[in-house]
Amino acid sequence: MPSPATPSPHHRLRIVVAEDSVLLREGLVGLLTRFGHEVPAALGDAEGLRAAVEEHAPDLVLTDVRMPPTFQDEGLRAALALRAERPKLPVLVLSQYVQRSYAAELLDTGEGTGVGYLLKDRVGQVEQFADAVTQVAAGGTVVDPEVVRQLIRRRRDPLEQLTPREREVLGLVAEGRSNASIAAELVVSEAAVGKHIGNILGKLDLPPADGTHRRVLAVLAYLRA
Repeated sequence: MPSPATPSPHHRLRIVVAEDSVLLREGLVGLLTRFGHEVPAALGDAEGLRAAVEEHAPDLVLTDVRMPPTFQDEGLRAALALRAERPKLPVLVLSQYVQRSYAAELLDTGEGTGVGYLLKDRVGQVEQFADAVTQVAAGGTVVDPEVVRQLIRRRRDPLEQLTPREREVLGLVAEGRSNASIAAELVVSEAAVGKHIGNILGKLDLPPADGTHRRVLAVLAYLRA
């Protein structure tokens, strides 16, 4: 698979953009072009991102997090898949949200080089954004301080947000108990157990996925704490 060349600070970059908002997407294309870069593909969804990277072998991928069809984390998951295939492919995430589950994983890829995560509302100057693009494309790491703060808080104790009852339920989940078994143990309804588990998954910031897989991830968080 082709790997992007490492650009010099003033190198003309080939950048693939994935952003579902048409106005922001066109704005990014115009801004990047203004700074002398080329945008061979600008997409409104994450589905075509991998194909665009395969076709254009860009120097950098610029992607949002929440994109069609579910507007959850498609862009970030696509970025992770691309980094798994091409560890040296620079990726800059530009989003309104910190998707902590995948953000930490993305920042761990490629030994933490050539990766960035910026929050749209906190980019104060156009030049600041342009510099971040150049730094990430050159193999640097650029992360918004708010992203760092949230990741550190999550890593310190992922269970700190759980109530005592939710911790109790999670402990029983870790024993491999079914919802019915947990309900019998705690003398509550299965519906109450389901609500507790839903709250646990939400507080642990686990991505929407197969229900069984999310329970496994919750148990791993419990065991690591």
